[in-house]
Amino acid sequence: MKRHALSTRLWHWLNLVFVVILFMSGLTISNAHPRLYWGDWGFAPEQAWLILPRFPDWMTIPGYYSLAVARDWHVLAAWPFALLLLFMWVAMLANRHFRRDIATQRAEWQPANIRRDVGAHLRLRFDHGPGKYNFLQKLAYGLVLGVFLPMMIFTGIAISPGMEPSFSWLVEILGGRQSARSLHFLFAFALLGFFVVHVLLVILSGPLRQIRDMLTGGRHAEGPSDAA
Repeated sequence: MKRHALSTRLWHWLNLVFVVILFMSGLTISNAHPRLYWGDWGFAPEQAWLILPRFPDWMTIPGYYSLAVARDWHVLAAWPFALLLLFMWVAMLANRHFRRDIATQRAEWQPANIRRDVGAHLRLRFDHGPGKYNFLQKLAYGLVLGVFLPMMIFTGIAISPGMEPSFSWLVEILGGRQSARSLHFLFAFALLGFFVVHVLLVILSGPLRQIRDMLTGGRHAEGPSDAA
């Protein structure tokens, strides 16, 4: 039995590609109007709750300012990104990866257990005992798979002009189109934060082995888990 199922490995690398395209094209879209608002509308600087910086061209797709091209890239990556997340959830439920490795148990929410996991990570001790992931890993992966990525899709639908007539109810639930746009950016930067921490922990806990295992599947682990 492989440590990482084929479905997990395929989703991991393909999702990385599409998330990078979405994020970089999204920075170009942000440069077109860097101000964020709450509610149904907003335009003037004094109405914004946050004004994002202008991102340099090397961080963006297409690498120069073109709102039309950036939107084309964004839409092109959005559909496979959404379908891949649906595929991943179906696979996780079918092969019990979610229930076995990611879903937390009541005992894991005990303050003593959380303090122990936090302390172990701060001391860079990643051999925490049996099980594939510890509590902090389960919490992080659960938030990404169950909240951050789905909310990127829902908020993206809510702010897409072509979707608005059919999904006005979604816009209303999210508090208005400008609120949906603000949430879209917030979840995007939350994903960036997760990505940075994820890569850092992979580097600290043995990057060659973990990258190899995510490519080949690795061997099934009965004991301590990896860090990221």
